[in-house]
Amino acid sequence: MPHLTIEYTANLKDEGEIPALLKKANRVLIDQGSVFPIGGIRSRAIAITDWCIADGEDDYAFVHVTLKIGAGREDAVKRRATDALFEMIKTHFADLYARRYLALSMELVEFSEGGTYKHNNLHAKFRKS
Repeated sequence: MPHLTIEYTANLKDEGEIPALLKKANRVLIDQGSVFPIGGIRSRAIAITDWCIADGEDDYAFVHVTLKIGAGREDAVKRRATDALFEMIKTHFADLYARRYLALSMELVEFSEGGTYKHNNLHAKFRKS
């Protein structure tokens, strides 16, 4: 963990620079120090092809980010990470936000480790000797 899911309206596909957004998101999470194991970071983006926003009368767009992490981190640590992530998202979309109707949102989901299953050999690559 963490797992990051970015849902975005397909009308942002050409200008949203989504692959770059995913890399920036991973960098923000890595830059939190040892808060999140690098080998556990998973980011994905899902284009939403069917949507209706507000009155549905304009070419509205949205980006909604869900960050899923295991429980147990202090509130201040979670706040620093989510603040940094949301600021990066706002900066990434600032130009689009200035010229079109765009809603940006993010949520943090914590869950118990008791209900998760993992099999991952990536952690060894990033483990410090």
